[in-house]
Amino acid sequence: MPKHDQVIRNRIIPIAMNLLTVLLIFSGVTVMTVTGCQYETPADELLTADRLEVDRLSDDRTKADRVKTGLEMLVNRDFDVLQGKRVGLITNATGVDAGLKSIVDIFYESEHVNLVALFGPEHGVRGDHDAGAYVESYTDEQTGIPVYSLYGPTRKPTDDILEGIDVLVYDIQDIGARSYTYISTMGLTMEAAAEQGIEYVVLDRPNPLGGERVEGNLAEEGFFSFVSQYPIPYVHGLTVAELAVMLIEEEMLTDGVQVELTVVAMKNWWRDMTFQETGLHWVPSSPHIPHAHSPIFYVATGIFGELQILSEGVGYTLPFEIFGAEWIDSGKLATVLNEQKIPGVIFRPVSWRPYYGRDEGKRLQGVQIHVTDYSELNLTALGFRFLEAHHQLYPEKNPFELATDARINMFDRVAGSSQVRELFMENMRYDDVRDYLNKDVIPFRELSRNYWLYK
Repeated sequence: MPKHDQVIRNRIIPIAMNLLTVLLIFSGVTVMTVTGCQYETPADELLTADRLEVDRLSDDRTKADRVKTGLEMLVNRDFDVLQGKRVGLITNATGVDAGLKSIVDIFYESEHVNLVALFGPEHGVRGDHDAGAYVESYTDEQTGIPVYSLYGPTRKPTDDILEGIDVLVYDIQDIGARSYTYISTMGLTMEAAAEQGIEYVVLDRPNPLGGERVEGNLAEEGFFSFVSQYPIPYVHGLTVAELAVMLIEEEMLTDGVQVELTVVAMKNWWRDMTFQETGLHWVPSSPHIPHAHSPIFYVATGIFGELQILSEGVGYTLPFEIFGAEWIDSGKLATVLNEQKIPGVIFRPVSWRPYYGRDEGKRLQGVQIHVTDYSELNLTALGFRFLEAHHQLYPEKNPFELATDARINMFDRVAGSSQVRELFMENMRYDDVRDYLNKDVIPFRELSRNYWLYK
């Protein structure tokens, strides 16, 4: 059960085409504001949280309507939640409007926004740094505004950096996977804001994996890290705004700190949407997530890629879409995998030569993933299916036995537990780890529904 079940039963009443504000009140103190155009709470509904209940949106919609992001909705409102405040902006290259204009420039040029600082996550504010590369603080050349790195010596803003800031704004396109570090940055900056009494605003964006898919075990005590910051499944099925609310209400932030959170919701987004159906342009969220479909494959192969024994396609033109090694016979591997008749996917034998990275210049062979039915596919299971088929053909090349201790540790942190590896390694069979991977799916799905902002 949620710690604040009286808060998460918030009554959200759908309306059409009107701008509105929803105040969720806990013990007489406003802990969240949802601003957008999909919900309305009449004045007489702004009651103590224990009197609020859940209502859902109707199914009346037109998928042809383009999704409007939280950024666009904020612009439409003349930046009302930011006016008269000194603003710190947490963003990267994905923080753009429908015309692909950067939120940095939008804020800088607006007479309604006093932008005083920029904060860059992994890959930097303008997206020009490699994965895992430390980013130093610097001055943004286009605006002259200081940029403070959140992927360098510190990943949480210090008190002196936050001095003089009234509100932090978060606008980053996430991919819906626990190990993708942007949500860790969001949580840590929420904590910093709470500690300094600074307001926090999340501009919502679509989850490219959709809002219905939940996969994988919860991250456990002893395995929390920047790649598994919170006890959520590997695929959590929430937008960043929904997750931000959950972090507060479930007291997942350090010491259960509470931040004054404002969410600017999207318009026209629905949980069963693919990103292609949103009508939005995909901006690469990192160098190896170049396409709107890339998050699907990241979930399928990214975990075992942490072992750095088998290639997941990073360094070639199909990052996370292929699986292989020098010793693999691609035809045999494709046959073994296709004989498993895994729902929603087929495999094609391929060979490739990476352009950079640990396998640069080597001739690799393996398979390419071809999704035939996304709704039928269990993404998290795919990586273990690969490892099972690989072990059937090449038992002497067990990647867990070949990997260094450091890479095993990283695998466990990304997986959220050593139990995943230990159970699988007993026989190198997916069936041995299936129950563990699925044990938290139904409880988390039921819990997370309480935080849905969209049908």
